[in-house]
Amino acid sequence: MTAFSIVLLAMIAAFLGMRLYSVLGKRTGHEQEPVLPRRDERAAPAPVRLEEGDTPPASAAADTAGLVYEPAAESGLRQLLATDRNFDAGRFMEGAEAAYRMILEAYWKGDRDTLRDLCDDDSYEAFAEAITARAARGETLDNRLIGIDSAKITAVEMSRGEARISVRYHADISAVTRDAEGRMIAGSMSDASQTDDLWTFRRQIGSGDPNWLLDEAESA
Repeated sequence: MTAFSIVLLAMIAAFLGMRLYSVLGKRTGHEQEPVLPRRDERAAPAPVRLEEGDTPPASAAADTAGLVYEPAAESGLRQLLATDRNFDAGRFMEGAEAAYRMILEAYWKGDRDTLRDLCDDDSYEAFAEAITARAARGETLDNRLIGIDSAKITAVEMSRGEARISVRYHADISAVTRDAEGRMIAGSMSDASQTDDLWTFRRQIGSGDPNWLLDEAESA
């Protein structure tokens, strides 16, 4: 194999790697079933936020409409950047929005393999249990993510070499539950509901795995 061929193959491999990397790399009668399974009540470390009364940095006090994070998350983001110089908040949010869609659709379809790849153990078990319970009732979800209206980082926590980033999503979702015969028993395909979801992703800094995993998911 010529030196040119080796270089060409390396460039192709690098391109494919970056495409995968972007999903979550450094740069988620009857009563309608919740869009997500309810989070458990386990205690979680408090995210790093500016203390009440602290003066936000000048950049945070400016117009933040075009930023991918809320002012309260700036302190935590600075700590993360000091530890991981390769982190890019914009690229992270591109992946976080893609993960949000992929995880929701996988949960609605009962796709455990995709959930296993994108969630940590606790989150995966919560989804899996909800899927099993739904199947036992003979129900299916016919949900659609119409669109994500906004998504921003709300908090960042650094602890023992692990980073946790919370993202708040506002989205429009059309949700329908059907019985074993395919009859609609709850929801509406014509009226989309606005959601307010807070998801937290985690990653071990310095790990060879660049992917962020869903750690917690809750709906307001």
